[in-house]
Amino acid sequence: MSFLLLSACTTVRQGEVGVKRTFGKLHPRTLSAGLHTFNIFTTTIIKIPTRTINLEVNQDLPSKEGVLVATTISILYRVHPDSVPSIITNIGGTNYEDVVILSVFKSAAPNISSRFYAKDMHTIERANIEKEILTLMRSILTQRGFIMEAVLLKSIRLPQGLAKSIEEKLESEQEAQRMEFVLAKEKREAERKRVEAEGIRDYQRIITEGLNPLIIEWKSIETFKDLSRSPNTKIIITDGRTPFLINPTDKDTK
Repeated sequence: MSFLLLSACTTVRQGEVGVKRTFGKLHPRTLSAGLHTFNIFTTTIIKIPTRTINLEVNQDLPSKEGVLVATTISILYRVHPDSVPSIITNIGGTNYEDVVILSVFKSAAPNISSRFYAKDMHTIERANIEKEILTLMRSILTQRGFIMEAVLLKSIRLPQGLAKSIEEKLESEQEAQRMEFVLAKEKREAERKRVEAEGIRDYQRIITEGLNPLIIEWKSIETFKDLSRSPNTKIIITDGRTPFLINPTDKDTK
């Protein structure tokens, strides 16, 4: 009966784990989701979320040319369940996000962004910036029990003058690329016409070379043979080598 009076219950929900602390000492075994009892006078239960956390940070990041770029960045991370006792012991049960996650990010992000130009944050290099920040954070935080999932540059706000300058430069680059495409297309069309002309020239040369007197005479004989088999009335004018055929009309016949 006295045990029941000294006992309390707590629920560890899905997506978190609990750790018992008795007289200031942590139990090495974590508590999974479910209902758990403990002595309210000697024991407390510390709950740590293990689901994915979205930590949103507003940070001014330096660029390679020395411009500060205002950014909003999401850090997606979660705590490894087996590392919860170690995190509570070495970092703390509630402030590990400020002590470790944010501290590492605020060191890693400027270190990476300073290698890129401000305009790179609006191009394909944006993904590389995110990837390099994530890689650097993983190298530090994985061994501490944190699983870093992603670093996402959600929004970027450049100084107004720089933003306009970058936009104009990008438009110029796009126009230059468009002109290169048009020129390449025209060159391909010119090459196609050249090849077509060469084909016609070669065809005509072959035909011309093939029309020697013997072939012309043989074709004439073949024509005479075909005409001799025809039942139609025809007028043929010939010098004996090349026929000239006249098909009489009804008016001429009459």
